[in-house]
Amino acid sequence: MRPVRFNIHPKTAEISTAVSFVPAPNGYSGEGFFTAKMSDVVGLARKNSIWPLPFATSCCGIEFMATAAAHYDLARFGAERMAFTPRQCDLMMVMGTISKKMAPVVKQVYLQMAEPRWVIAVGACASSGGIFDTYSVLQGIDQVVPVDVYVPGCPPRPEAILDGFMRIQDLVGQESIRRRNSPQYQELLNSYGIE
Repeated sequence: MRPVRFNIHPKTAEISTAVSFVPAPNGYSGEGFFTAKMSDVVGLARKNSIWPLPFATSCCGIEFMATAAAHYDLARFGAERMAFTPRQCDLMMVMGTISKKMAPVVKQVYLQMAEPRWVIAVGACASSGGIFDTYSVLQGIDQVVPVDVYVPGCPPRPEAILDGFMRIQDLVGQESIRRRNSPQYQELLNSYGIE
């Protein structure tokens, strides 16, 4: 098989304009200065540098592996660093069937994560127990930890997982810095027995 070669003359080569940049937050600019709200700048930084903690127990984990692989490339969203240590992550992605014996482990991992932290329930099993309506399967992880985004499917396609991740990015980018100290958020955590 003969290798294919492309000969591009430097004078006729076109510059691609398909590169898109993250827009700057709203603010005021002038000669040599730019002002913006601190929450907008922090939100912009947070949403483009999320460190996920994959908590996969079954087939949704395989779909997540495809999402993180080269074809779908979750790293292009700023989530290149997967970590399996909760203290270094800010997004817990629960994928697969969670038994009631596993529920305290999910909660413990959530509690070990530093604030601010977010949770995605990936797939039907993590969202609602899926087809396993039995005495031993947790009927949704929202019974033990607060969930920010639900990704439907059994198992969901990598495109759906990417869409859920982008919904988390939208939520993170718009979140106020003071939201975590609000009485509503404290009440939500107290409803889960978290202080």
